[in-house]
Amino acid sequence: MPVYVVTICTGKKYFAGTDDYIYIRLDGMEQSSDVVLLDKPWYNDFERGAVDAYEVESVEDLGDIWAVSLTKRNFLLTDDWFCSWVAVRDPRHGLSVTFPCYRWLRGNCSVILRAGCAIIPQKDTDPRLRQQRMKELEERQKLYRWQEWQPGFLGSIDAAKHSDLPRDVQFDSEKAVHFLANYTKAMENLCVNHFMHMFQSSWSDFSDYEKIFVRIKNTVSEYVKEHWESDLLFGYQFLAGCNPVVLRQCRDLPAKFPVTTEMVKTSLERGLTLENELKAGNIFLADYDLLDNVSANATDPCTMQHIAAPICLLYRNGHDKLVPIAIQLSQTPGPSAPIFLPTDDPTDWLLAKIWVRSSDFHIHQTVTHLLRTHLVCEVFAIATLRQLPAVHPLYKLLTPHTRFTIAINTKAREELICECGLFDKANATGGGGHVELVRRSAASLTLKSLQLPGDLEERGLAEPDSPPYYHYRDDGLAVWKTIHRYVTEVLAGYYSDDDAVRGDWELQAWSADILVNGFRNNRKSGFPESLNTLEDVVEIATTAIFLASAQHAAVNFGQFDWYSWIPNASPTMRRPPPTEKGSERELLLETLADRGRSAWHLGAVWALSQFEDDEVFLGNFPDQLFVDQHTLAAQDRFREELHALSSSITARNRGKRLVYNYLSPDRIPNSVAV
Repeated sequence: MPVYVVTICTGKKYFAGTDDYIYIRLDGMEQSSDVVLLDKPWYNDFERGAVDAYEVESVEDLGDIWAVSLTKRNFLLTDDWFCSWVAVRDPRHGLSVTFPCYRWLRGNCSVILRAGCAIIPQKDTDPRLRQQRMKELEERQKLYRWQEWQPGFLGSIDAAKHSDLPRDVQFDSEKAVHFLANYTKAMENLCVNHFMHMFQSSWSDFSDYEKIFVRIKNTVSEYVKEHWESDLLFGYQFLAGCNPVVLRQCRDLPAKFPVTTEMVKTSLERGLTLENELKAGNIFLADYDLLDNVSANATDPCTMQHIAAPICLLYRNGHDKLVPIAIQLSQTPGPSAPIFLPTDDPTDWLLAKIWVRSSDFHIHQTVTHLLRTHLVCEVFAIATLRQLPAVHPLYKLLTPHTRFTIAINTKAREELICECGLFDKANATGGGGHVELVRRSAASLTLKSLQLPGDLEERGLAEPDSPPYYHYRDDGLAVWKTIHRYVTEVLAGYYSDDDAVRGDWELQAWSADILVNGFRNNRKSGFPESLNTLEDVVEIATTAIFLASAQHAAVNFGQFDWYSWIPNASPTMRRPPPTEKGSERELLLETLADRGRSAWHLGAVWALSQFEDDEVFLGNFPDQLFVDQHTLAAQDRFREELHALSSSITARNRGKRLVYNYLSPDRIPNSVAV
């Protein structure tokens, strides 16, 4: 009588253990075992983090075990159980087969787990195996449904609030506790309650900002406080700040920005005309046209808020540093839209730069951060859950990079970007402006612009020295290439040729779901409805992983560094942009965010910039979804390359006060989770 040894691992998440009844059935290619209750007398089974072993007897040989069926039945009250994996040792040869689970079992339920070897659908020739794949997807498609949260937005999960989500994509209890603790800590350290009674009052001097700034410090934020007025730091932020994706090389000035050589000749250090500097590739442009005519926040009738759509011209000077040389605060030139210059009165020039920085903050938060990482990554996450079964290699490849993404986005729609959410409380784009910004940008969103090499090419910044010190580009490309090599190596082990790609109907359904439901059938986006080559799959998978990990890290975790000093990134402006030169110094403080909105802003950027205690960084896979040797070897090489890259970035930063480490792999979380 064959005896199969079954080992079950309960997860380490909070409340992962259960006192409910757990039953198992082994499904072999020859036949299935009886349903057996897993229970050890006088022993508390299935505790959090426990690994329990049991013997399952069978009258006859079951053949190769292709699945295990777990069933949970309530003991008294509902007691959810998180199962990490099941392993079955076959008595015929003594080898164990692992069946990954990594999911919650809730209430009275059953789940079928396939063996851990990844396999594409056309290679599952047995009808039972194909039926299992189809049933799994049918159940998932009922759980994970698309909705359009706002007209013109990308597709998102159909859930009004976090508690409506399936348990498997909700935050773990510890994750929710950590985020709340971070925000509470920020509120306490920033003395927010002390300032709330003065919500609409202005600061009396720039030094007053230190009253909330001084309680939480780091090296970069202190450097920003000391140097925020300098042209060098202003220019540096386009290359290595929180929003390093706006800058473009400028070969021809747009007609709407009539800058002349006469205006900027004192800034042009090489003795060339502006036209010649343009031809030489030394002129760059930051254009915030997306903000043109966006409605400013009017939710508080007692405080007017304002938005501008500036254009900024930057110059690569003789020291290879990027500096601003002209700013226009409107998209429409004319007498009421003066072009501000470094040779102007210092107050006029500083006010113009403050407006650019505030506009950059709005584009960063709403377009660069929210739309182009959070919302796009949610599309990949939903399509993966709906169209790829757990045994599919692409499901296993992408799942670590979807952790908590649906949860954090649902929380954002519930508390952050909703009516009366944090955007409404603190930002000039609140009250609907942020929705309009997402809608405008989503309409022109393209696959190429989401891929770092393509984005750099479109902005004319792909060359290593154009401009120099562009750490986002240089580090980002290194990470992109490393991910691309890893993805290629993994997927090549499952797709022998392009015919295998075209014949994978689950993969084709995944691609179509992304385009039709995620990108609302926007054919101009360049997202393919079908995938025809292995390189097609590699490019899309690399894009999904890079956006969820590296891109989000680059534009998220520096927020406190660059935004904690309010004058460098005011979330709102309380005076309209100047229509003439000659401003007084007092106008700067009257324009910047008031005390209350500064406090809301600081609490948010502090909480958003913190790593979790149990953060999972790029290259780490605590959930072992893959068991195939070629993939495990690829993961080892992936980790080695990422470690080498981290070491090189650490060496570059050594001894520097202003460091760029947002794209160091040891600081890149696997997924969009905050």
